[in-house]
Amino acid sequence: MLTGRVPVVALTGYLGAGKTTVLNHLLQQPGARVGVVVNDFGAINVDAGLVAGQVDEPVSIAGGCLCHLADASEFDAALEKLTHPRLALDVVVVEASGVADPVALGQMIRFSGVERVRPGGVVDVVDAVEHFATVDAGGSPPARYRASSLVVVNKADLVAPSDRDRVLASIERRIHEVNPRAQVVPVTRGRIDPALVYDAATTTDPGDQLPIAALLRSEDAHDHVHADAVSVAAAAPVNPSRLVDLLERPPAGVYRLKGRVRVHTGRTVRGYLVNVVGRSVHVGSTHVPDDGGELVAIGMGLDARAVRQHLARVAEPFVRPDAAGFARLQRRRRLSL
Repeated sequence: MLTGRVPVVALTGYLGAGKTTVLNHLLQQPGARVGVVVNDFGAINVDAGLVAGQVDEPVSIAGGCLCHLADASEFDAALEKLTHPRLALDVVVVEASGVADPVALGQMIRFSGVERVRPGGVVDVVDAVEHFATVDAGGSPPARYRASSLVVVNKADLVAPSDRDRVLASIERRIHEVNPRAQVVPVTRGRIDPALVYDAATTTDPGDQLPIAALLRSEDAHDHVHADAVSVAAAAPVNPSRLVDLLERPPAGVYRLKGRVRVHTGRTVRGYLVNVVGRSVHVGSTHVPDDGGELVAIGMGLDARAVRQHLARVAEPFVRPDAAGFARLQRRRRLSL
């Protein structure tokens, strides 16, 4: 599903939470071409060494935290390189240093001057064992919670079994105090399902992929908690009002939403490609074959029946003019440019 723009995912987390572990797990999965921007706080880029050779086009920004750069020119230069069409990357992951501010990094991506970039969400990695001793010591919830679209609660297995449910519930409750739509996913050893983070193009490695990724996979590399996915066909033009309502208010539990649909403008039929990640909505124009439309919702613990009914209602054929709905959709498209 090509949009002409590459999703850029911010991967953040406090020191030692397991960002690089999460990143390496994602890189070891087949099916997508992943670019990486590695940022270290310090003169020696240690993390770059951990991921070198596993990615198609690594770019390192050393010697400073992204949120402390004098300007965004170095960051944008990295994104410009990685989103070039010749690389045909499916996603770019920016692994920030442990002292980086997720709020600032998310804004740098959102307001990047690189035209081929679209925000792919802010993934914040939390240490289930040390989180309340380091990041959230009480009082008002940390500002980083507001910026996160997906929170990966890593090292859940290291919490004492007698305390695990209470600790995980406490972390989720604190996050949802200020960010009710954030998806919170407990994992062990960074094993997040890549379907929550980006689209996998295939179920096998690309033919020109560096082979080290396959060689480095352990037997349990795919042993992660799988996300739920619900899809419906949208062969006929859809109601633009219902479509925008879906983009702005996805069904409960849906973290990512994507689709290709057609809409009647009143005079003709126009194709759109839509992507939702957390609270970020992107709408672009695209060609959609007469029988090629679809809507896909992805999340954890979805009520598949309810989500399918919701998507099916949006996908119902609608051939009458809806000037107000079309104007809302066009506004979303302009905001995505």
